[in-house]
Amino acid sequence: MNALPEGLAEFIAAAGWGGAQVQPLPGDASFRRYFRLVNGDDQSAMLMHAPPPHEDPAPFLHVAHWLNSHGMRAPAILAEDAGAGWVLTEDFGNDRMRDWLDLNPDDEREAYEAAVEALAALHRLPPGPFPAYDMAVYQREAALLTEWYCPAQGITVDAQAYAAAWEEVLTPMLARQAPGVTVLRDYHAENIMLLDGRPSAPQGLIDFQDALVGHPAYDLVSLLQDARRDVAEPLEAAMLAHYEAAAGVTGEDFRADYARLGAQRNAKIVGIFTRLDRRDGKPRYLDLIPRVWAALERDLAHPALAPVARWFDANIPAQLRAVYGAFPA
Repeated sequence: MNALPEGLAEFIAAAGWGGAQVQPLPGDASFRRYFRLVNGDDQSAMLMHAPPPHEDPAPFLHVAHWLNSHGMRAPAILAEDAGAGWVLTEDFGNDRMRDWLDLNPDDEREAYEAAVEALAALHRLPPGPFPAYDMAVYQREAALLTEWYCPAQGITVDAQAYAAAWEEVLTPMLARQAPGVTVLRDYHAENIMLLDGRPSAPQGLIDFQDALVGHPAYDLVSLLQDARRDVAEPLEAAMLAHYEAAAGVTGEDFRADYARLGAQRNAKIVGIFTRLDRRDGKPRYLDLIPRVWAALERDLAHPALAPVARWFDANIPAQLRAVYGAFPA
């Protein structure tokens, strides 16, 4: 993986960046690779390689063009060759919200307020031309827990009853979801860039290629029940209220839907992190599971989650829910 991908030099030369210094950057939980290009004038750009057949940059390009055309701050696309997996974009710099807050913890509330306000602005737009976040998608994602986490723990569970419980829990929410908003699906502190080095800076958006049209609470859950960063419960509550004020949302239904989507997303993430270990050989994500389980337990305590909570109590022993990411050898 240390060698530069085949075709890189030809692509950047055609894009006008021939001879630029190529700096490999840390990747994510996918097959994508990232590079920073720096030319002789100290200008920089970001290069993404999303190689087929494992990756397809076309969805990223589709969402980026839509976001930028509607006043949101996705990186500008400088050059693209989707068939070969190449995308050259504007460089948003190094100030991820997560990294900024690690160094500047006193700026936490200001940064989260800005991130919440960016979501509210996105949700004031008409929904984008993306697929629907429908029951089939919610169910497929929630099932990752029974498909990966439960076998890894060596337990057999009632998957049919699990799906039925989610059907009961999510059906009331789907009626309130229409017409929907653009859901970025991975909106959290590691995917938000602070574009001028301030906690209240404009929100640079990345990692949005899986966007769907769904419920406004989903990305709020992603931000405030972050799998990768602790968000204290008082801050979560304050930012939930801040979103409601910014978006003009009122009523207990929204809070209930927030809990529904929190539980659904966190169940999915437990499954995904297990799969990254078992299938993809990336055990580092197991260390994040305790945080996700803790948020999941809080969501399950909401009355709207009662059918799913009963399933967890009947199928996943309490000691395994406490041990979290520790799997049998």
